[in-house]
Amino acid sequence: MKKQIFKSFVELTSHPVSSAMLKQFTTSRISKPLIRPFASFYDIQLHEAEYPVYSYKSLNDFFTRSLQPGSRTADSDPAAVVSPVDGVLSCAGPVSEQQKFIVKEQAYSLTELFGDSASAQPYENGYYYLFYLSPRHYHHFHYPVSGRLLKRYALGTASYPVNDLGIKYKEELFSSNYRIISEIDSSFGRVAVVKVGALNVNSIRILDSSKDCVKGEDFGHFAFGSTVILFFENKKALLPVNLSFTEVRTGDKIGEWQF
Repeated sequence: MKKQIFKSFVELTSHPVSSAMLKQFTTSRISKPLIRPFASFYDIQLHEAEYPVYSYKSLNDFFTRSLQPGSRTADSDPAAVVSPVDGVLSCAGPVSEQQKFIVKEQAYSLTELFGDSASAQPYENGYYYLFYLSPRHYHHFHYPVSGRLLKRYALGTASYPVNDLGIKYKEELFSSNYRIISEIDSSFGRVAVVKVGALNVNSIRILDSSKDCVKGEDFGHFAFGSTVILFFENKKALLPVNLSFTEVRTGDKIGEWQF
């Protein structure tokens, strides 16, 4: 019961009215007494948080916390591609023609995810990684590679839960969810960081409008729920590390550019 209650606070519900109420509650000072029970239940490492736990004004304030400097460092190897988030690397592999991405037994096309065929085309023969963030994870996202931001755009108007219930009852989950796509021009081709928000609230926050992308640098966070999918245009230049179905942390090496 406690797990379902806590999950509803950060993933919200399938109904816009109840989602709005939960958002209002978790972002208000009334929710502050729930911070310690939430942290204890999910075994969150409080020593990593930027501030002492009593400093956070609401449950959402704590959920979107930054970390102490040095808590996450990107692999220093210039050839390393790193995880953009703390989370579970659910799946990874080459993107083939007409591929459907299987997310908890549901299939989604590349075009549905990117919004149109022209935007999806660069990644049709590339490589992808899919990360799921649970309530216990640090919810900021960082650049997986260095380069220059080509474009950043938002798609979708409503969101649905990135969990079994949401996927079961809502077809084309990712094509409907509010999401922000950041495309980076790297030394080895185009890289897309697709941030998918959870449920009824547009909950993705971008830090600034800088065009400079530095591997390992924080550039935003999720306020509620989250999934991140990385797409690489040039799979021939990428040698992936086999980490599927494992926990990864921001900055961990997940692949390597082949010079």
